[in-house]
Amino acid sequence: MFYSSEALRKIPRGVWVLGGVSMFMDISSEMIHSLLPLFLATGLGLSVILIGLLEGIAEATALITKIFSGALSDYLGKRKGLAVLGYGLGALSKPLFAIASTPGLVFGARFMDRVGKGIRGAPRDALVADVTPEEVRGAAYGLRQSLDTIGAFLGPLLAVVLMLLWNDDFRAVFWVAVIPAFLAVALLCFGLKEPQTPIDRPRTNPLRRAQLRKLPSAYWQVVLIGAIFTLARFSEAFLVLKAEEVGTPLALVPLVMVAMHLVYSLSAYPFGALSDRISHRQLLAVGLVVLVLADLALALLPGWIGLAIGVALWGIHMGMTQGLLAAMVARTAPAELRGTAFGMFNLVSGIALLVASTGAGVLWHFLGSAATFLFGAVACGAALIALACTSTASARAHVGN
Repeated sequence: MFYSSEALRKIPRGVWVLGGVSMFMDISSEMIHSLLPLFLATGLGLSVILIGLLEGIAEATALITKIFSGALSDYLGKRKGLAVLGYGLGALSKPLFAIASTPGLVFGARFMDRVGKGIRGAPRDALVADVTPEEVRGAAYGLRQSLDTIGAFLGPLLAVVLMLLWNDDFRAVFWVAVIPAFLAVALLCFGLKEPQTPIDRPRTNPLRRAQLRKLPSAYWQVVLIGAIFTLARFSEAFLVLKAEEVGTPLALVPLVMVAMHLVYSLSAYPFGALSDRISHRQLLAVGLVVLVLADLALALLPGWIGLAIGVALWGIHMGMTQGLLAAMVARTAPAELRGTAFGMFNLVSGIALLVASTGAGVLWHFLGSAATFLFGAVACGAALIALACTSTASARAHVGN
């Protein structure tokens, strides 16, 4: 059985702490983000195109910022301080959502929040690899992702309860979200001791061409695969909009994210542990097939049935692939460039996410939701072909060597 208790016992305390930090911050973030598309559409009057553009820019900002924080953590040989800075910015952004009365202020808060996410992301992911034995890294990334995702379903669940209690008062819910954000910062500051990694080489800029050449071709293949995956999977904000479209009461819309993240959290660790035992590319391919089925369900099946099946399959896909891609980056990158490698991976994925979310918003506006999710299914098919081609190229290179 791949849900290995032995692997779980081998996972260091630091991974549990980082997972707990992610969980608290995600409770805070998802209390806001599960309501934000509706707040922007119903409260501030933004169109779906602008919501898609905002989501794309916000998420892309986080991913693009990671390259600089990852490279800086490699240069300094320190990662925790950058992680604290990033989580701190995320916590400080939360009150701005509660006081926002214009789209510009919401955009500023979202931008600040995502810059914080970008600063903390690559150092945190590299820290997981730094403290974890290689033979259980897939399980460790799966566990951290699972704890992160527990927060991601508890957040929307709290949002639903508070919206029902407080008669759809968005701002009151946003104020409550401030509390777990600051708990996350406190846990990171006092709960994690960074491993000592003295630098025994001259300090060099990890983003210089000579340094980037040290990243092997296997790593760049993972970057390409990750970008294609991101093009095939746009922002989850469109799941929220789909829930509203099928007639879900406003206060209950966040339950869509609760359901998706619940499935995600339950599947992330088992599939992470499984990835330590089987071919990564095969597991990625199965994950893409699951995403195709999710898109088709959301596009073609009627009402609540299509929404429920699509959201569940979307969560399974996330559990199968997100921790796995992180483990693939850690496995293929040199230890001294691990932060840079995660940052570069997320830079490319960030550009892909901006394109995907903006395109999804345009398709939704002009052709409807079905066209958006059908396009996602087509993009998944292209990703499967690209994955097969890179696998074939790798096999040929291996034989040639």
